[in-house]
This record gives sequence, C-alpha cells and structure tokens, in this order.
Amino acid sequence: MSEQGAPSPKMTARHLAVRYGGKLALKDVDLDIASGRVTALIGPSGCGKSTFLRCLNRMNDTIPGAKVSGEVTLDGAPIYGRDGLDPVLLRARVGMVFQRPNPFPKSIYDNVAFGPRLMGLCHEGADMDAVVQSSLESAGLWGEVKDRLATKGTGLSGGQQQRLCIARAIAVGPEVILMDEPCSALDPIATAKIEELIDSLRDQYTIVIVTHSMQQAARVSQITAFFHLGAIIEVGATEQVFTAPAKELTQGYITGRFG
Repeated sequence: MSEQGAPSPKMTARHLAVRYGGKLALKDVDLDIASGRVTALIGPSGCGKSTFLRCLNRMNDTIPGAKVSGEVTLDGAPIYGRDGLDPVLLRARVGMVFQRPNPFPKSIYDNVAFGPRLMGLCHEGADMDAVVQSSLESAGLWGEVKDRLATKGTGLSGGQQQRLCIARAIAVGPEVILMDEPCSALDPIATAKIEELIDSLRDQYTIVIVTHSMQQAARVSQITAFFHLGAIIEVGATEQVFTAPAKELTQGYITGRFG
C-alpha cells in the first residue's frame, strides 16, 4: 500500500532475490517505486543497487548465470514468469541510461531515431524529425546540436553524450527511466546539467537513479532506499533518510563511518 497522499506505485518488487552463480547478490527485497517521483538507491559498492536496478527492466537476463526469483510488477502486471512482459516491450516502457555514455557510432539524429525505427513507432520524414527534436529538447540538448544532427554522436563531449543517451531513451516514449550512476564519468558542470534534467523530467517520467553521491541523492530524489549487503535497510522520504534515519546502519553510512 502507498502512504496516504502518495501516488500508487508504478513498479513494485516483492521477495526479489538475485544469484550470480552461487553468489547471492540481492536477498528478499521489497520496494515500491512511486509514480512520478525520483527514487535514489544508495549504499556502498557491491551492495546490490545496480543489480536491483537491472531487475526492473530484465537486464539481468543478459548476464550468464544470473537467476532472479521473486516478483516485479509494472502497473500491477508481472514482468517475470510465464505471464511476464516481453523483454523488448518492457525495455521500451522502462528505459535505461548507463554509467558511461554509450552513444551508437551513428549520427546524432540516428542515435535518437534508432528506437522508434526499431519498434516502428513513426514514419520517416516529418514524423521522425519531430520525435528526434522533441526528445533532444526534453534532454536539454537540442540547442547545442540542432545544426549538426548528421555528425557522429561519439564526437560530443561526455556530458552531451550522456544527454544524447537520455534523449535516445526518451524517444520510444518510456514510462520509467532507470539511471545507473549517470554522472560518475562526468565533470561537475556536466553533472549539474544532468541533475537539472532529472528534475525537469520527473513531471513526465518515473525515475530510479543509482548513485554513489549522497549529495546527489539529496539534491535530485524525493525517495531514498539504502542498500547494504544485498538487502534494503531503510527506505523513506529523502529528507527523512538523510536527516533522521531510523536505522543505525543508515546513520553510519550517511555520516561516513563506513562505505
């Protein structure tokens, strides 16, 4: 159940566990992802944050030896199991932005048009032009690249490449955007632009971000979940988690005693 006044969850995880071979990476995780909010996943390296994130769009399916158990839902529908959503359709609804910018070795235009073309979402020409422009505008990049859409996306700066990857994710009309440490390879100015972008996107999308930076989590998220050794220790409103954590372990991590 969602808290009083809070939106119903866009996604839920129940008893979620992941094994990589014999190693238990995630154990019995329950978490609601609130609709239209930014949820930050924090915790020390190797604590299960990215593993959990990859469960939300079945990216763990692509890792040999990974075994996922438990339940994940999107709008109440299961994404795993016999009745689960098709992974290709799921990844259109739940897009992902990775730690290092990974534009395709194609033009800026073709990077953004790639998903809509693959899924047959719109016709070439004016329709596709409109999708490319609106996606780049949403990603805060249109003004910087509109006169060089035919140039390679790989020629952009790191921060621009990451915004291009966000535009590419937006182009297929996702409902949820997953971000796995999207600023870890960027300088402070590029990081600030991505953070502003996250803030502007949450009106339209549900966002889940993994971050090592507690300052970043405090700046961009409304909800924070603290992971430790594959389990969720605490989840709550970001301000509460950072200023008055309920668990001693959370307090220890936030004050820098470990991690």
